[in-house]
Amino acid sequence: MVGAVQVVALVAGSPVLVGLMRKVRARLEGRRGPSIGQPWRDLRKLLGKERIVPEHTSWVFTLTPLVVMASVGLVGAIVPFASTRTPMGAAGDLFAVVYLLLLGTVFLALGGLDPGTAFGGMGASREMTVAALAEPTVLLAVFALSVPAGSSNLSAIVAATLAHPARVATLQSLLAFGALAVVTLAECGRLPVDNPSTHLELTMIHEAMVLEYAGPDLALIEWGAAMRLALFAGLLANLFVPWGVATTTSPIQVLLGMAVLAAKIALLGVVLAVFEVFVAKLRLFRVPELLAASFVLAFLAVTASFFLT
Repeated sequence: MVGAVQVVALVAGSPVLVGLMRKVRARLEGRRGPSIGQPWRDLRKLLGKERIVPEHTSWVFTLTPLVVMASVGLVGAIVPFASTRTPMGAAGDLFAVVYLLLLGTVFLALGGLDPGTAFGGMGASREMTVAALAEPTVLLAVFALSVPAGSSNLSAIVAATLAHPARVATLQSLLAFGALAVVTLAECGRLPVDNPSTHLELTMIHEAMVLEYAGPDLALIEWGAAMRLALFAGLLANLFVPWGVATTTSPIQVLLGMAVLAAKIALLGVVLAVFEVFVAKLRLFRVPELLAASFVLAFLAVTASFFLT
Protein backbone atom coordinates (compact mmCIF):
# COMPACT_ATOMS: atom_id res chain seq x y z
CA MET A 1 0.00 0.00 0.00
CA VAL A 2 2.78 2.44 0.94
CA GLY A 3 4.62 1.90 -2.34
CA ALA A 4 1.42 2.38 -4.36
CA VAL A 5 0.60 5.60 -2.50
CA GLN A 6 4.09 6.94 -3.15
CA VAL A 7 3.98 6.14 -6.87
CA VAL A 8 0.49 7.61 -7.32
CA ALA A 9 1.51 10.77 -5.46
CA LEU A 10 4.69 11.06 -7.57
CA VAL A 11 2.82 10.58 -10.85
CA ALA A 12 -0.03 12.93 -9.95
CA GLY A 13 1.92 15.58 -8.08
CA SER A 14 5.01 16.07 -10.23
CA PRO A 15 3.24 18.11 -12.97
CA VAL A 16 1.76 20.29 -10.22
CA LEU A 17 5.27 20.96 -8.90
CA VAL A 18 6.38 22.07 -12.36
CA GLY A 19 3.33 24.30 -12.64
CA LEU A 20 4.01 25.83 -9.23
CA MET A 21 7.61 26.63 -10.17
CA ARG A 22 6.53 28.22 -13.46
CA LYS A 23 3.94 30.31 -11.64
CA VAL A 24 6.48 31.55 -9.08
CA ARG A 25 8.97 32.44 -11.80
CA ALA A 26 6.33 34.29 -13.79
CA ARG A 27 5.23 36.32 -10.77
CA LEU A 28 8.80 37.30 -9.91
CA GLU A 29 9.39 38.34 -13.54
CA GLY A 30 6.31 40.56 -13.52
CA ARG A 31 4.14 38.25 -15.61
CA ARG A 32 0.83 36.63 -14.81
CA GLY A 33 1.97 33.25 -16.07
CA PRO A 34 0.00 30.05 -16.69
CA SER A 35 -2.03 28.36 -13.97
CA ILE A 36 -0.46 25.71 -11.77
CA GLY A 37 -2.50 23.02 -13.54
CA GLN A 38 -1.23 23.94 -17.03
CA PRO A 39 1.36 21.09 -17.19
CA TRP A 40 -1.49 18.61 -16.68
CA ARG A 41 -3.43 20.15 -19.58
CA ASP A 42 -0.30 20.01 -21.76
CA LEU A 43 0.18 16.33 -20.96
CA ARG A 44 -3.47 15.56 -21.70
CA LYS A 45 -3.18 17.33 -25.07
CA LEU A 46 -0.01 15.41 -25.99
CA LEU A 47 -1.52 12.08 -24.95
CA GLY A 48 -4.45 12.71 -27.29
CA LYS A 49 -2.27 13.41 -30.34
CA GLU A 50 -1.10 10.99 -32.99
CA ARG A 51 2.09 9.09 -32.28
CA ILE A 52 4.78 9.88 -34.86
CA VAL A 53 8.02 7.88 -35.14
CA PRO A 54 10.92 9.09 -37.34
CA GLU A 55 11.95 6.86 -40.21
CA HIS A 56 14.85 4.43 -39.73
CA THR A 57 14.68 4.43 -35.94
CA SER A 58 14.99 1.21 -33.95
CA TRP A 59 13.23 -0.26 -30.92
CA VAL A 60 15.40 1.94 -28.68
CA PHE A 61 13.55 5.07 -29.78
CA THR A 62 10.19 3.44 -29.08
CA LEU A 63 11.18 1.95 -25.74
CA THR A 64 12.90 5.04 -24.30
CA PRO A 65 9.75 6.89 -23.03
CA LEU A 66 8.56 3.74 -21.23
CA VAL A 67 11.96 3.14 -19.62
CA VAL A 68 12.19 6.77 -18.48
CA MET A 69 8.78 6.58 -16.79
CA ALA A 70 9.24 3.07 -15.40
CA SER A 71 12.69 3.70 -13.90
CA VAL A 72 11.60 6.84 -12.05
CA GLY A 73 8.34 5.20 -10.97
CA LEU A 74 10.19 2.18 -9.57
CA VAL A 75 12.53 4.43 -7.59
CA GLY A 76 9.45 6.25 -6.27
CA ALA A 77 8.11 2.95 -4.95
CA ILE A 78 11.23 1.92 -3.03
CA VAL A 79 12.53 5.17 -1.50
CA PRO A 80 11.24 6.26 1.95
CA PHE A 81 8.90 9.09 0.99
CA ALA A 82 5.81 8.52 3.12
CA SER A 83 7.18 5.85 5.44
CA THR A 84 10.43 4.08 6.25
CA ARG A 85 8.57 0.79 5.95
CA THR A 86 7.81 0.32 2.27
CA PRO A 87 7.08 -3.17 0.85
CA MET A 88 10.14 -2.84 -1.40
CA GLY A 89 12.21 -1.05 1.23
CA ALA A 90 14.83 -3.80 1.24
CA ALA A 91 15.49 -3.02 -2.44
CA GLY A 92 15.92 0.69 -1.69
CA ASP A 93 19.69 0.44 -1.59
CA LEU A 94 21.70 3.52 -2.54
CA PHE A 95 23.40 1.75 -5.44
CA ALA A 96 20.14 0.32 -6.80
CA VAL A 97 18.49 3.75 -6.75
CA VAL A 98 21.41 5.45 -8.49
CA TYR A 99 21.65 2.82 -11.20
CA LEU A 100 17.90 2.88 -11.84
CA LEU A 101 18.12 6.65 -12.35
CA LEU A 102 21.16 6.15 -14.59
CA LEU A 103 19.21 3.59 -16.64
CA GLY A 104 16.67 6.25 -17.59
CA THR A 105 19.44 8.71 -18.45
CA VAL A 106 21.25 6.21 -20.67
CA PHE A 107 18.10 5.25 -22.56
CA LEU A 108 17.23 8.93 -23.03
CA ALA A 109 20.67 9.55 -24.54
CA LEU A 110 20.30 6.48 -26.79
CA GLY A 111 16.86 7.66 -27.84
CA GLY A 112 18.35 11.02 -28.80
CA LEU A 113 21.07 9.31 -30.85
CA ASP A 114 18.78 6.83 -32.60
CA PRO A 115 17.19 9.17 -35.21
CA GLY A 116 20.69 10.23 -36.33
CA THR A 117 20.07 13.97 -36.12
CA ALA A 118 22.74 16.52 -35.23
CA PHE A 119 20.73 17.97 -32.37
CA GLY A 120 20.06 14.54 -30.86
CA GLY A 121 23.71 13.56 -30.97
CA MET A 122 24.77 16.88 -29.48
CA GLY A 123 22.27 16.62 -26.62
CA ALA A 124 23.16 12.98 -25.90
CA SER A 125 26.86 13.82 -25.75
CA ARG A 126 26.24 16.68 -23.33
CA GLU A 127 23.85 14.60 -21.22
CA MET A 128 26.36 11.77 -20.77
CA THR A 129 29.08 14.27 -19.87
CA VAL A 130 26.85 15.66 -17.14
CA ALA A 131 25.82 12.17 -15.98
CA ALA A 132 29.43 10.99 -15.78
CA LEU A 133 30.11 13.75 -13.26
CA ALA A 134 26.75 13.82 -11.46
CA GLU A 135 26.13 10.13 -10.72
CA PRO A 136 29.36 9.58 -8.71
CA THR A 137 28.50 12.69 -6.70
CA VAL A 138 25.08 11.28 -5.81
CA LEU A 139 26.74 8.05 -4.67
CA LEU A 140 29.29 9.83 -2.50
CA ALA A 141 26.83 12.34 -1.04
CA VAL A 142 24.38 9.69 0.14
CA PHE A 143 27.22 7.36 1.13
CA ALA A 144 28.39 10.06 3.55
CA LEU A 145 25.01 9.74 5.28
CA SER A 146 25.15 5.93 5.24
CA VAL A 147 28.41 5.73 7.22
CA PRO A 148 26.96 6.89 10.57
CA ALA A 149 23.75 4.93 9.85
CA GLY A 150 25.72 1.74 9.20
CA SER A 151 23.68 0.90 6.10
CA SER A 152 23.40 1.97 2.47
CA ASN A 153 19.64 1.38 2.53
CA LEU A 154 17.79 4.69 2.22
CA SER A 155 15.04 3.68 4.65
CA ALA A 156 17.66 2.78 7.24
CA ILE A 157 19.41 6.13 6.70
CA VAL A 158 16.18 8.07 7.23
CA ALA A 159 15.27 5.98 10.28
CA ALA A 160 18.73 6.54 11.78
CA THR A 161 18.43 10.29 11.26
CA LEU A 162 15.01 10.28 12.92
CA ALA A 163 16.53 8.43 15.88
CA HIS A 164 19.50 10.84 16.09
CA PRO A 165 18.25 14.30 14.97
CA ALA A 166 21.57 15.97 15.82
CA ARG A 167 23.13 14.33 12.73
CA VAL A 168 21.25 16.80 10.54
CA ALA A 169 23.53 19.64 11.69
CA THR A 170 26.83 17.77 11.33
CA LEU A 171 29.52 18.89 8.91
CA GLN A 172 29.18 15.82 6.69
CA SER A 173 25.42 16.35 6.37
CA LEU A 174 25.83 19.98 5.36
CA LEU A 175 28.53 19.13 2.81
CA ALA A 176 26.45 16.26 1.40
CA PHE A 177 23.39 18.51 1.16
CA GLY A 178 25.35 21.10 -0.84
CA ALA A 179 26.69 18.44 -3.20
CA LEU A 180 23.29 16.80 -3.73
CA ALA A 181 21.59 20.18 -4.27
CA VAL A 182 24.01 21.01 -7.12
CA VAL A 183 23.55 17.55 -8.62
CA THR A 184 19.77 18.00 -8.49
CA LEU A 185 20.09 21.04 -10.76
CA ALA A 186 22.18 19.03 -13.23
CA GLU A 187 20.13 15.82 -13.15
CA CYS A 188 16.84 17.67 -13.61
CA GLY A 189 18.07 20.08 -16.30
CA ARG A 190 17.57 23.26 -14.29
CA LEU A 191 19.44 26.56 -14.31
CA PRO A 192 22.36 27.23 -14.22
CA VAL A 193 23.21 23.85 -15.85
CA ASP A 194 20.39 23.72 -18.40
CA ASN A 195 17.45 25.93 -19.31
CA PRO A 196 14.21 23.91 -19.63
CA SER A 197 12.38 26.78 -21.36
CA THR A 198 14.70 27.35 -24.32
CA HIS A 199 15.44 25.73 -27.66
CA LEU A 200 18.63 27.59 -28.47
CA GLU A 201 21.30 25.33 -29.96
CA LEU A 202 24.10 26.53 -27.69
CA THR A 203 22.16 25.92 -24.47
CA MET A 204 20.14 22.77 -25.10
CA ILE A 205 20.89 19.51 -23.30
CA HIS A 206 17.64 17.76 -22.40
CA GLU A 207 15.54 19.45 -25.08
CA ALA A 208 17.99 18.49 -27.83
CA MET A 209 17.48 14.79 -27.13
CA VAL A 210 13.68 14.91 -27.27
CA LEU A 211 13.15 17.10 -30.35
CA GLU A 212 12.18 14.07 -32.47
CA TYR A 213 9.54 12.85 -30.03
CA ALA A 214 5.89 13.80 -30.45
CA GLY A 215 2.47 12.95 -29.11
CA PRO A 216 2.20 10.33 -26.33
CA ASP A 217 5.93 9.58 -26.44
CA LEU A 218 6.78 13.22 -25.74
CA ALA A 219 4.16 13.30 -22.98
CA LEU A 220 5.79 10.32 -21.24
CA ILE A 221 9.25 11.88 -21.47
CA GLU A 222 8.08 15.25 -20.12
CA TRP A 223 6.10 13.46 -17.41
CA GLY A 224 9.18 11.44 -16.50
CA ALA A 225 11.28 14.61 -16.30
CA ALA A 226 8.75 16.17 -13.91
CA MET A 227 8.73 12.99 -11.81
CA ARG A 228 12.53 13.04 -11.70
CA LEU A 229 12.47 16.62 -10.38
CA ALA A 230 9.94 15.70 -7.68
CA LEU A 231 11.95 12.58 -6.83
CA PHE A 232 15.20 14.48 -6.26
CA ALA A 233 13.37 17.14 -4.26
CA GLY A 234 11.83 14.39 -2.13
CA LEU A 235 15.23 12.79 -1.54
CA LEU A 236 16.68 16.15 -0.48
CA ALA A 237 13.75 16.70 1.86
CA ASN A 238 13.66 13.30 3.54
CA LEU A 239 17.35 12.50 3.70
CA PHE A 240 18.28 15.78 5.34
CA VAL A 241 15.00 16.93 6.97
CA PRO A 242 13.24 13.61 7.66
CA TRP A 243 10.70 14.84 10.20
CA GLY A 244 7.18 13.89 9.22
CA VAL A 245 8.16 10.55 7.66
CA ALA A 246 6.08 7.72 9.12
CA THR A 247 7.82 4.80 10.80
CA THR A 248 4.81 2.47 10.51
CA THR A 249 2.42 1.37 7.76
CA SER A 250 -0.64 2.87 9.45
CA PRO A 251 -2.83 4.48 6.74
CA ILE A 252 -3.25 7.68 8.74
CA GLN A 253 0.50 7.96 9.38
CA VAL A 254 1.29 7.26 5.72
CA LEU A 255 -1.15 9.89 4.46
CA LEU A 256 0.19 12.38 7.00
CA GLY A 257 3.73 11.59 5.85
CA MET A 258 2.75 12.24 2.23
CA ALA A 259 1.14 15.55 3.19
CA VAL A 260 4.29 16.67 5.03
CA LEU A 261 6.46 15.54 2.11
CA ALA A 262 4.26 17.47 -0.35
CA ALA A 263 4.71 20.62 1.74
CA LYS A 264 8.49 20.15 1.86
CA ILE A 265 8.72 19.52 -1.89
CA ALA A 266 6.54 22.56 -2.63
CA LEU A 267 8.83 24.70 -0.46
CA LEU A 268 11.92 23.39 -2.24
CA GLY A 269 10.23 24.05 -5.59
CA VAL A 270 9.52 27.66 -4.63
CA VAL A 271 13.13 28.14 -3.46
CA LEU A 272 14.45 26.65 -6.70
CA ALA A 273 12.15 28.84 -8.81
CA VAL A 274 13.31 31.97 -6.95
CA PHE A 275 16.94 30.87 -7.42
CA GLU A 276 16.44 30.40 -11.17
CA VAL A 277 15.09 33.94 -11.57
CA PHE A 278 18.29 35.46 -10.21
CA VAL A 279 20.86 33.18 -11.82
CA ALA A 280 22.10 33.00 -15.42
CA LYS A 281 22.89 29.84 -17.32
CA LEU A 282 26.52 28.81 -17.20
CA ARG A 283 28.47 28.48 -20.40
CA LEU A 284 28.71 24.82 -21.34
CA PHE A 285 32.41 24.40 -20.63
CA ARG A 286 31.88 25.79 -17.10
CA VAL A 287 29.31 23.11 -16.21
CA PRO A 288 31.96 20.39 -15.57
CA GLU A 289 33.70 22.81 -13.21
CA LEU A 290 30.50 23.24 -11.19
CA LEU A 291 29.92 19.48 -11.06
CA ALA A 292 33.55 18.87 -10.13
CA ALA A 293 33.09 21.28 -7.22
CA SER A 294 30.02 19.31 -6.09
CA PHE A 295 32.05 16.09 -6.31
CA VAL A 296 34.69 17.63 -4.05
CA LEU A 297 31.98 18.57 -1.54
CA ALA A 298 30.67 14.99 -1.58
CA PHE A 299 34.19 13.60 -1.16
CA LEU A 300 34.80 15.91 1.80
CA ALA A 301 31.47 14.77 3.27
CA VAL A 302 32.57 11.13 3.08
CA THR A 303 35.94 11.99 4.62
CA ALA A 304 34.27 13.92 7.43
CA SER A 305 31.84 11.05 8.07
CA PHE A 306 34.76 8.70 8.80
CA PHE A 307 36.84 11.07 10.91
CA LEU A 308 34.13 13.00 12.75
CA THR A 309 31.64 10.23 13.52
